[in-house]
Amino acid sequence: MATYQSDKVSLLTSAETVFDKVSDLEGLSELIKKAPTDKVPEEQRQMLDQIAVTPETISFPAGPAGMITLRKAREVRPTLVELHGEGTPVPVALKLMITPLTPDTCEAQVVFEIQIPAMLKPMVNGPLQKMCDQFSNMLRQIPFAQA
Repeated sequence: MATYQSDKVSLLTSAETVFDKVSDLEGLSELIKKAPTDKVPEEQRQMLDQIAVTPETISFPAGPAGMITLRKAREVRPTLVELHGEGTPVPVALKLMITPLTPDTCEAQVVFEIQIPAMLKPMVNGPLQKMCDQFSNMLRQIPFAQA
């Protein structure tokens, strides 16, 4: 299993607030829509506009792979939200790790795990790492305090 991790991002809100908003996938969709357009690059904004959300799943474009659907698999309040790929060609898991720092601040890190053949790994390393980094940067832009 290959693992890709974003850098940890600092969020100026409690771990519980982040967990509550991110674990509610439909609510997360609303938060994404509220992200300030001047702080989200156009490339990411177009991707965000294509995200489809239900209470238990989130689907998003994944380039040549088409749409990827992730289903909620596990939650540990307030530190973990884990989603697993549904109908994906290989097993995948997306985890949001939340670390409380103070009552009003936390850190978040995106971890993406995928089972891929070793010969394909060099071709997907860059795009998968970029996806993790973009997701963590998107978290930084979500107005949790206004939600």
